[in-house]
Amino acid sequence: MTDSSEKGSHVAEVEGASKLEAPEIVGHDEEKLGTADAEHAVPIRSRLQPPDFVKNLTPEARAELEERLKRKIDLRLMPAIIIMYILNYIDRNNIAAARLAGLERDLKLTSDEFNTAVSILFVGYLLMQIPSNLLLNKIGKPALYLPTCMIVWGMVSAATAACTSAGGLWAVRFFLGFVEAAYFPGCLYYLSCWYTRKELGFRTAVLYSGALISGAFSGLIAAGVTSSMDGTRGYSAWQWLFIIEGVATIFIAFGAYFVLPNFPRTTSWLTEEERALAIWRLEEDIGEDDWVSSEQQTFWQGAKLAFSDGKTYVLMLLLFCIVASGTVTNFFPTVVATLNFTKVQSLLLTAPPYVLAVITTYINATHADRTGERYFHIVIPLCFSVAAFIIAATTSGIGPRYFAMMLMPASVYTGYVVALAWISNTIPRPPAKRAAALAFINAVSNCSSIYASYLYPTNWGPQYTYAFVVNCITSFIAIVTATVLRFILVRLNKKLDQGIYVEGAINRIPGEAAAHGFRFKI
Repeated sequence: MTDSSEKGSHVAEVEGASKLEAPEIVGHDEEKLGTADAEHAVPIRSRLQPPDFVKNLTPEARAELEERLKRKIDLRLMPAIIIMYILNYIDRNNIAAARLAGLERDLKLTSDEFNTAVSILFVGYLLMQIPSNLLLNKIGKPALYLPTCMIVWGMVSAATAACTSAGGLWAVRFFLGFVEAAYFPGCLYYLSCWYTRKELGFRTAVLYSGALISGAFSGLIAAGVTSSMDGTRGYSAWQWLFIIEGVATIFIAFGAYFVLPNFPRTTSWLTEEERALAIWRLEEDIGEDDWVSSEQQTFWQGAKLAFSDGKTYVLMLLLFCIVASGTVTNFFPTVVATLNFTKVQSLLLTAPPYVLAVITTYINATHADRTGERYFHIVIPLCFSVAAFIIAATTSGIGPRYFAMMLMPASVYTGYVVALAWISNTIPRPPAKRAAALAFINAVSNCSSIYASYLYPTNWGPQYTYAFVVNCITSFIAIVTATVLRFILVRLNKKLDQGIYVEGAINRIPGEAAAHGFRFKI
């Protein structure tokens, strides 16, 4: 928005018990004061005014230009962040494949020591997410920040090959999580700065497909390295695994510097018209301008707003339980190995479940964006995850167990990507609040990976009943939490329809709400 529109956004003040003072509108037509409940005055915002360039476009020309803009951004942004996320996830989870490639044997690790190496990554991951997202929001240069973080985590990942003891492995894993923490929550925030709420679900699914594709590729790469490179130049297969994947990460990161855009206001290769439209799309979608300049982004104000919003904690519990259910993927090669195939065959069998997950995730997210619905697109897949974990916990046959394993990644992550988009849909503005909420929710949700690492000791195999029972329970809790959130958002939308002030929403008077009113997606 322009400076004049920023000055024109004032909140009606309450004098005495309920006396309302009309706001001053600068640079726009005056509006009548909206209704208020007994406790709140409705904040009155100036009428949304598109830039002259956008205002003069016909609906057909606007639609055509917007499609060209989205294609331009999609081509520059989406392939790059998907490839980066594939490597992010591979570098984080390749320790599970390294276990089958001899890591545990060569470092003489006990089962508990190995599980600690897996879980300690998420301690560093937890600590850095909120500071990292707030820093990204402050500097406004994701095209510089994210590739730099990627180079550092690639170096740390490759350094894992030099570990000779449990302590060294723990230290490397901790710092790997510390640096990798910048990427995924940063990308979620990054996408929300370019795409409207109805476009976020599909783009989030496209981003997260990187994690699912990495699950398939990781098994195939590990199978090839294990079968052909063990002992080459005096290095074990697991060492080559870390070296190859770490070096690939660094190589891709340097290329990302030249491809990634920044935010709409700070991307140099957009034309003035494209920049104006990119900014206006987000303002029109929510009813308020998004990222304007680094001076307007404060670290602590954003965190304070996120932590004071009750919806943040409901979303936190929802995402925590979904991620807890999905922690089986941290040990997926170990779980698949219980089918008693050879090591290479087990690694190859980890690929098909992730391929299925990519397909179901795309279909579900596309339909969620097309319909604007969120709740059922999360809950229905989670019902399949409950069934999958019950089957895995109660059967011992190869066929039923592998069928359950096929369903596990697909059922959990198909709903997960829609839940991620639901965060930005529910906590859209201001940008600093959204950045803090995304990082906080993602950080806390990944805490489940700390305890989950101890649910898969080798002596609990091959059934891993306790692990599957815990995952089943967390899937059920996620379903209940999503239901609670839906009731909350429906109630808040009804208040917005009545012109009642809602904390955390973009509030407008009832007459204006019909054209530009914000509504929570349910």
